[in-house]
Amino acid sequence: MSTFCDGPGWTDEQAAAAFHCHVNTARNVRQRLVEKGLEAALERKKRCRPGREKILDGEGEARLVSIACGQAPGGCARWTMQLLANRLVELKIVESISKETVRKMLKKTNLSRGRLQSQ
Repeated sequence: MSTFCDGPGWTDEQAAAAFHCHVNTARNVRQRLVEKGLEAALERKKRCRPGREKILDGEGEARLVSIACGQAPGGCARWTMQLLANRLVELKIVESISKETVRKMLKKTNLSRGRLQSQ
């Protein structure tokens, strides 16, 4: 049975297979180890920029789902992503939001807008 100590002669491909990761990951870790030392190799890479703040918090997401499950505006058979984005702005839940952000939020909820729910 191999241990970590057996690894110094491994290729990046062998290390990736042993640790169930991508070859690029093994290569990058090895490079950080050589160039910056053990601590840098073991720690996660630092971000150049801070992460972006969420556009909708939990309450905002709940409001989005509630709107999406409700009756579509007059003249529309169902909600579109753009209609939902516009409604969130109208209700002053957010200052601005794209239809793609709305789509991603709804995708996380497994909400099917294409299938009628039986009651």
